[in-house]
Amino acid sequence: MPIQRSLSTAAAALLTTLCIQWPASAASNYLVGVGISDITGEAAEVGMMGYAELGQKTSGIHQRLRARAFISEDVATHKTVALVVTDLGLVTQSIHQAVLARLATRYGSLYHQQNLVITATHTHAGPGGYSHYALYNITILGFQKATFNAIVDGIVESIDRAHASKAPGDILLNQGELTTVSKNRSSPAFQRNPASDRAAFPQEIDPLMTVLTFKKGGQAVGALSLFPTHGTSMTGKNTLISGDNKGYAAYRWEHDHQGVRYRSSTSPFVAGFAQTNAGDMTPNLNLKPGSGPTEDEFENTRIIGQRQTDKALALSNQSSTVLSGGLDYRMRFIDMSSVQVAAAYTPDAQPHTTCSAALGAAFAAGSTEDGPGPGVANEGVSNPFLQSVGGLVFTIPSSLRECHGAKQIFVPTGRLQPYPWTPEVVPVQLVRLGQLYLATLPGEATVMSGYRIRRQLAQTLGTDIRQVLVVGYTNAYTNYITTPEEYSQQDYEGGSTLFGPWTQPAYQQELDKLAKDMVAGVPTTNTLQPRDLACCQMNFQTGVIMDAPSLGRTFGSVLSDAASSYKRGDTVVVRFQTGHPKNNLRRGGTYLEVQQLTPAGWKAVADDGDWSTKYRWERVFAAESRAEISWTIPADAPLGTYRIVHHGHAKSLLGVIKPFTGTSRSFQVLTSG
Repeated sequence: MPIQRSLSTAAAALLTTLCIQWPASAASNYLVGVGISDITGEAAEVGMMGYAELGQKTSGIHQRLRARAFISEDVATHKTVALVVTDLGLVTQSIHQAVLARLATRYGSLYHQQNLVITATHTHAGPGGYSHYALYNITILGFQKATFNAIVDGIVESIDRAHASKAPGDILLNQGELTTVSKNRSSPAFQRNPASDRAAFPQEIDPLMTVLTFKKGGQAVGALSLFPTHGTSMTGKNTLISGDNKGYAAYRWEHDHQGVRYRSSTSPFVAGFAQTNAGDMTPNLNLKPGSGPTEDEFENTRIIGQRQTDKALALSNQSSTVLSGGLDYRMRFIDMSSVQVAAAYTPDAQPHTTCSAALGAAFAAGSTEDGPGPGVANEGVSNPFLQSVGGLVFTIPSSLRECHGAKQIFVPTGRLQPYPWTPEVVPVQLVRLGQLYLATLPGEATVMSGYRIRRQLAQTLGTDIRQVLVVGYTNAYTNYITTPEEYSQQDYEGGSTLFGPWTQPAYQQELDKLAKDMVAGVPTTNTLQPRDLACCQMNFQTGVIMDAPSLGRTFGSVLSDAASSYKRGDTVVVRFQTGHPKNNLRRGGTYLEVQQLTPAGWKAVADDGDWSTKYRWERVFAAESRAEISWTIPADAPLGTYRIVHHGHAKSLLGVIKPFTGTSRSFQVLTSG
């Protein structure tokens, strides 16, 4: 990092601490800042995170992945909260640890474990391999350092930008209901909950959308939506990087409504779309992968995303409640393998204990509605074969089987050596933003699990349950969180609830302790820290040895050119001789540009972060590869002259990596019809 930037960043942090950088007006409760950055990892030949399919490897980009940061500082107490929404399948402890370490070198103690919230949209269309725990890297073939670094760099950069943009402002709150983007994918398990609890969700979904609008000088500079639906509109057959429906929702608001250009806008509007308790909420409205509202996964992604944007935008525009009452936070690590759960938090009013982590046979079944497994198991159905296989491959003591109850143990992830395959020391956190409370969880809570936690915290905090949200996929990841009743069904979610039937009551109890500390105004004692496994990572994924063009070609050569003219709505397709995308991730840049000829020269009007474009990479033979770039011409595209430009890097046999550019012929865009 340049010395000048280091000094300026440190100075900004010092001035913030001393509260002399910005004169807050009497009307402003907070200093607010927003920032956005690119976190796109390796775009080719890296396993994708989410569906656990060995054959699903990245082969290009539909839309780049982003980190969106929202920073608030209480002008009265100077307490600060940084919340980052990432277009990731999940946030791992490795990411959380690395970001905290990097922030400490920049800002000292300003951003720390207590006040930093990093959450994921849960897209299943991004590159994986960024965990330090084996379970989440198995189908990725190990730890992928370049992707990990891109994510950490982008998250930190988004916080840097939000921090630098802090100024007096306000945060407005509004809530409403959205019922057209989710279905309960595990109804039999949901139905096992008591009727009195189910009455809170007559459609078996959580329709609550909460929108925070960040304003400076009366002008909206960002918005954060919190709403539960899975990032599984794109199926396990897709191999293009995508932020899925929430990524598109953010793009639609930022790009289409606010005119943001990610590579050139200096103070872009930032729209984050975070999850709440989305564990059993699917966007596949027909309860089949890639089905609903249409049978086209790209169109489903757009429609489900647009519906979220439209609702969030309407709520933002109608916001009238200004947050007040200050900021606060509590956080501690807990060992989820051995929590003693008091009777006050369990449905049967008896004390219980959580278990060492284990996956059940239902985990191998996958989610029938979103991403079914390999066909060796079915949800909610006993599978003696898988249970026997688990016993043959792993040592599973009877005490562990007894602890997990209805679960037929397949993989005892918490007992594997030399390190567990999943983390057991995990963070729980409670953050107050004025009247709103965010309870973060390192996993996927079902709507009923979230409801019970919210109800408990609302009672302790003395507020309405709508003012308490559970934010999943945050700061670490340990699979699912079901109620004890749902767990007994052993659908996919129950089989993936690592710590046994009392997982949800344990989280409810531990978060309630934080709430009691917050109400009492006392600090929370933290005696545990998670292990750091950065030292012990392996990668079995082949790297780039060299690139070679075909005979008579050079890198950037056009293999298949554009036509001379197109109409709006047509798709332009151009193929280029290319190098491997792993040679340079082009974070903050692009592998393609759609350029329009203007009086001032060629101007980029779209790139690989836009919905209208697709960048596909394909290995042709050995070291030879090609790139296919497509652009579906928008209905409102200006008429005129255009061309397609491809940017890439190629690696020689000696390991030298050099950039290249390829350009298509010029073509005309004519009026439709």
